[in-house]
Amino acid sequence: QVQLVESGGGLVQAGGSLRLVCAASERVATIQHMGWYRQAPGKQRELVALVTHDGDITQPDSMKGRFTITRGNVKGTVLLYMVNLKPEDPAVYSCTANSRGLEYWGQGTLVTVSS
Repeated sequence: QVQLVESGGGLVQAGGSLRLVCAASERVATIQHMGWYRQAPGKQRELVALVTHDGDITQPDSMKGRFTITRGNVKGTVLLYMVNLKPEDPAVYSCTANSRGLEYWGQGTLVTVSS
């Protein structure tokens, strides 16, 4: 199985920035894509961005501009750069990875934005 560990969440002031990191262990070579979803209280989970092992990115238009996903220098690592965070951005941000048709999830990291 693929194990995912996220880091980088926390409290930030509105307009501030955060960087989230997700590192996969086990079967890293089998990962087809990795990415981030977020879920705010009372809302459905929504896609932030995905990146394939080839570097192709899938990202909703609503997430473009302030959220940037990149692959890390270490294989099986993905980063999410978030800038100009807004009051509507607080959520649990969860890392996901797809390996051999199975989707794996991290435990999630909480992002809080203060006004």
